[in-house]
Amino acid sequence: MRHHGIHHVTAIAGPAARNLDFHTRVLGLRLVKKTVNFDDPGTYHLYYGDETGAPGTILTFFPWAQTAPGRLGVGETQETVFRVPEGSIGYWTHRFLEKGVAHEAIVKRFGETVLSFKDPDGTRLALVAVPGAAEEPAWSDGTVPAEHAIRGFHSVSLLLEEAGPTGGVLTDVLGFREIGTEGSTTRFAVEGAAVGGIVDIRAVGGFLRPRPGAGSVHHVAFRAADDAEEAAMVERLRANHGLATTEQKDRNYFRSVYFREPGHVLFEIATDVPGFAADEPAAELGRSLKLPGFLEAHRREIEAALPDLGATAA
Repeated sequence: MRHHGIHHVTAIAGPAARNLDFHTRVLGLRLVKKTVNFDDPGTYHLYYGDETGAPGTILTFFPWAQTAPGRLGVGETQETVFRVPEGSIGYWTHRFLEKGVAHEAIVKRFGETVLSFKDPDGTRLALVAVPGAAEEPAWSDGTVPAEHAIRGFHSVSLLLEEAGPTGGVLTDVLGFREIGTEGSTTRFAVEGAAVGGIVDIRAVGGFLRPRPGAGSVHHVAFRAADDAEEAAMVERLRANHGLATTEQKDRNYFRSVYFREPGHVLFEIATDVPGFAADEPAAELGRSLKLPGFLEAHRREIEAALPDLGATAA
């Protein structure tokens, strides 16, 4: 059975310890993998998600302590949206007030209750109240009570010049279908996907281009069940849309290809397999620094160069 939708979202952050503290101690996500940027091993790559880091729950960061703030612009992911139980928005509003989290007034989008907020680096995030989510399994270490805990991704929103060409890739290659519009926003969804099954495209011609930096989304990854399905998607991109991808890259926990979609957002297609328990038991996810085999010989130098994550990393 094919499973489509969002696999993970990767953003750029400032200091790693601050990023870890916010996403685990404020949002209550689990640190499911502590590794390094395989292409720049002088910085961490931190993965947050549910108990197992299931596809559709994973928000990841490249933290660079000295990076300048990014600037939102057309051709960029505007917001990453999490699902919470329908009765939990009040809890989260009070929590954000208590923790000093920058947030906006509650609004309705496509009939859903939305609470937008930012992390300390300005990453644009939101919570959506989802009927029935309270009955879904939830991971909690007690930081956020299980009944209010985040249940994976709801959606991402893309800020683009126009919706059509990107919508074509979403529907023809990535398993989505167009389900409605609201103002300048067109919504695409994967039928039957409770988690990570929505992409909103906000068409806003004439905006400035983005400036990448802290708070910017680096890329959005979409699911492929395995290598064969990923290869079929790559061929469909080439044949139907004239889009070339990178060669497949082994990221230890999934295998990936990357491409710029027509609106210039960096997309990834990532396999569901092998998952985050590939190099450590599920009960111990995120506890120790994991390196790919080609970097293991340099562990001592890498560990010496990485910043201290503090007690939060325990």
